[in-house]
Amino acid sequence: MPDVPQVRILAPKLMSKELSRRLFLGGSVAAGATLALAACAPGSTTGGRGTGSLNLYTWGTYDDPEVLTDFTSETGGPTVALDSYGSNEEMIAKLATAKGTSGYDLVVPTLGYVPQMIELDLLEKLDHSKLPNMKNLDSNYTGTKFDENNDYSIPKAWGSAGYAYDTTVVTTPMTTWDDFWRVAQNEASGSFSLLDDPNEIFWAYAFWKGIDPATNDEADLAGFQDFIVNTMATHIQAFESYPSGTITQNGRILAHAWNGDARQGIIENPDQSRYVYVQPTEGGALFQDNWSIVKGSANVDAAHDFINYVLDPAVSLKECIFIGYNTCVTGIEEAATEGGDFEFPEYVFFTEDQIKGLVFDEVVESQEERVSIYNELKASAGQ
Repeated sequence: MPDVPQVRILAPKLMSKELSRRLFLGGSVAAGATLALAACAPGSTTGGRGTGSLNLYTWGTYDDPEVLTDFTSETGGPTVALDSYGSNEEMIAKLATAKGTSGYDLVVPTLGYVPQMIELDLLEKLDHSKLPNMKNLDSNYTGTKFDENNDYSIPKAWGSAGYAYDTTVVTTPMTTWDDFWRVAQNEASGSFSLLDDPNEIFWAYAFWKGIDPATNDEADLAGFQDFIVNTMATHIQAFESYPSGTITQNGRILAHAWNGDARQGIIENPDQSRYVYVQPTEGGALFQDNWSIVKGSANVDAAHDFINYVLDPAVSLKECIFIGYNTCVTGIEEAATEGGDFEFPEYVFFTEDQIKGLVFDEVVESQEERVSIYNELKASAGQ
């Protein structure tokens, strides 16, 4: 099709099972499908232009259903319709192919992908005069190099990856990436999982070695390949997008995990003291998801209204409690922890020292090589 833009996605297309930024336990996927919200089928413009609905294309189970319905009832805005994607790559390819006719109004790209989407003209420029609640945002997550003036993206939530370990097996406290790789080869060998994500695996290695996580250096990549394929492959039990379920069921001694997902797994474990989540002292990659308005949206004003609504501190608190990630609004930690009902806040709200060690994740030129190494690793591990 000559009229379809050639989109070079500089990142791996992850497994289709990776649908959620938060926990999928038991029937939560099915539960999400039965929300009292208008449904927007993939590739469909049902409920799109001129129908009075606001079509949100996002990660699955990444918004409190009550927030979505409250937006409509409290503001008089349109009903919110949901459709989900499994990766940034899937989302970008779909919007690029549609060329402004997708029927979607809002999308939630991870920050490192925003420049590519701007270049491909997939996003509407935001009108900050319609977003007065931007004043509530924590300045640590605005004005980044990916969108310096936040002309196309507004922070929604952020997190990072570390690991959870079973303290009944690993009795010496773990605090570092060095501990992670050492224990994986010893106490946790054969009961050890890595995130099913080429970048996260590389970053776990890079921060351990003190390598720039955005490196394209061939020597760095060769060192990574040698270690991960020749040393680690035989110790790996599984690659998991969301290991929270196995943490809940005591199914793994050591699990590479995103902080919010690990927290949910620990909360659901009958013995909440059995697992500990570690944000390694050497640092880590920070993912930040963002609200953006899709180019060609038929509901630009309503889309602005929705973004502004979720930036209200009270609404942001509901979102934080539901998704288990920091929602980038000033004072969210104090609001969430007031009263003491918010479990394991230390896994969501990092210390200043922990935050200083985080680096925004980004798309790099060596992405395809990282994916190739990842595929070689999975083959060597028998996955």
